[in-house]
Amino acid sequence: MRNIRNFCIIAHIDHGKSTLADRLIEYTGTLNKREMKDRVLDTLELEQERGITIKLQTARLKYQYTKQYQTSPIGEYTLNLIDTPGHVDFSYEVSRSIRACEGALLLVDATQGIQAQTIANVVKALEYDLKVIPVINKIDMGNADIAKTKNQIKEILGFNENEILLASGKTGVGIKEILDAIVERIPPPKSTNTLLRALVFDAFFHEFKGVTALIKVVDGEIQNNDTLCLLSNQKIIKPIEIGFMTPKMQSTSKIQTGDVGYIATGLKDIKDIGIGDTITLGKEDIVSKVMPLPGYTKPKPFVFASLYPVDSKDFLKFKNALEKLSINDSSLTYEKESSQVLGTGFLCGFLGLLHLEITQDRLEREFGIDLISTIPSVEFKVHLKTNDYTKVPNINISNIDTKTNIAKIRTAIEFPEKGLYDKVYEPWLQINIYSPEEYLGQVMELCQQHRGIYKSLECFTKFNNSRYISLLYEIPTIEIVTSFFDKLKSITHGYASMDYSFLEYRESDIVKVNILVNGEVAESISFLTHCMHAEKKARMVVEKLKELIPRQQFKIPIQAAIGNKIIAREDIPPYRKDVLQKLYGGDVTRKIKLLEKQKKGKKKMQMIGKVNIPKDVFIQIIKLD
Repeated sequence: MRNIRNFCIIAHIDHGKSTLADRLIEYTGTLNKREMKDRVLDTLELEQERGITIKLQTARLKYQYTKQYQTSPIGEYTLNLIDTPGHVDFSYEVSRSIRACEGALLLVDATQGIQAQTIANVVKALEYDLKVIPVINKIDMGNADIAKTKNQIKEILGFNENEILLASGKTGVGIKEILDAIVERIPPPKSTNTLLRALVFDAFFHEFKGVTALIKVVDGEIQNNDTLCLLSNQKIIKPIEIGFMTPKMQSTSKIQTGDVGYIATGLKDIKDIGIGDTITLGKEDIVSKVMPLPGYTKPKPFVFASLYPVDSKDFLKFKNALEKLSINDSSLTYEKESSQVLGTGFLCGFLGLLHLEITQDRLEREFGIDLISTIPSVEFKVHLKTNDYTKVPNINISNIDTKTNIAKIRTAIEFPEKGLYDKVYEPWLQINIYSPEEYLGQVMELCQQHRGIYKSLECFTKFNNSRYISLLYEIPTIEIVTSFFDKLKSITHGYASMDYSFLEYRESDIVKVNILVNGEVAESISFLTHCMHAEKKARMVVEKLKELIPRQQFKIPIQAAIGNKIIAREDIPPYRKDVLQKLYGGDVTRKIKLLEKQKKGKKKMQMIGKVNIPKDVFIQIIKLD
């Protein structure tokens, strides 16, 4: 156990975590040159395609330490690396990684300096008493400013200059120094008990080995023939295989105290195992004595959207896919719901818009299901006037607090009609925006446009000849779930970053905007918004729909309405057939007769015709600013 070091890599998005992990794996000879590739720990197709880390990944490295340093003797060390995402939407992955480690490499890009997620991740690491090793990455870049980045790390994060390491994940500079620092500075794992206790910090579904749990053995050890037990539900497990991620699965005979490994449980029901659970030996006298390890606080979803299979025959396939994905992504929540227009689907909760987009992409690619998503929304609270909940259609009774008569509303479909409620409460966030000072006016204007309330402003040391500012705002959640982050990046040319946390619910004037296509309400495109934005957003949606919905043989009216009041309208003109083409003369009444006949036919088609909205229309509307 003295020769084990467990560490994760934390940083803001695009600061080079995955590239640095490649160099660590390469330097220690964990994979040979034939097995190596760029971003080797980004195993998902989407991760490789988008260039971002979505899932935490582990790798067991063997390092021959050649220096003599106080309590770290010369010899071979086992380094358990956990690579983490950087985007704020995947912060739950970071918190789980941190809980399984004793130390962390903090990467700061020499060309960008400290960003919002840099600070947020350091705070998380210090909360769990991790030893943090600051590393300035990308020192080989032409615009790298090492001296000023060091000053930022010292002034903002409080590290001493002699603690800061310099590295380049691209060229491999400083990799040996980082590995030596991991051995020297990060403490070995400690054990306080001889009884087996292993923390489940992640899991995935293996086609042949069932539910596979990634675990850290806190106390005791696991033998490959042991019978194990999950403390939360007393489920007995007879593992098919135990082993280490190198980063591929490699079986072993035992996993010792302090080690990070996996257990292929053979379980087929993914609900049997939970993230944050404790595993011990499956003996009654031991189970009764073991205290469960501190688990994880379930993350609260910020964004809600309903997902429906395009083909209703795919519902069971979709359900199984969601279940399998949810064990690999424990921040995803879902519950079954039905729509008269879209059929049966699931109302899903996400940590952000990128999380929604990634989840839908993974379901479609990994499981081969075509999906339709409703417009993203957040969880509102509505105070109902009536105690007779049968009068409130589409609302989920389980989401109503009968003592206060307050219902949780997550989609436009559930929102009650005017007269059935008197107050609506919306969630607010506290956001911290970190940006160069030159963009201060534009950033503040953006926040004001999205109903933000200014709280504080701090200035930091110069970086790349410009001062950096930290803005603290309170802002409604619904204002930032769609394009706020993209607009922030755009006006600051990519230099700003943002972190957020839930604040409270506040009373607000929220309205439901129904979108009607050919007189029928399109539930999946209807949305909830603040009354001050309702007309503007409604016009944008109907104008976009006019562009996207294919023309028919009859005129298609597209309307936006609040209650019975139409607030925006566009018409898709019909295809026109020249019925007069065959006429070459005669009385004008012949022409009038044919035109009237055509007019009646088009009117009849409009009455019985149904407009099918293509799937890509939903995606374009979701991304609409």
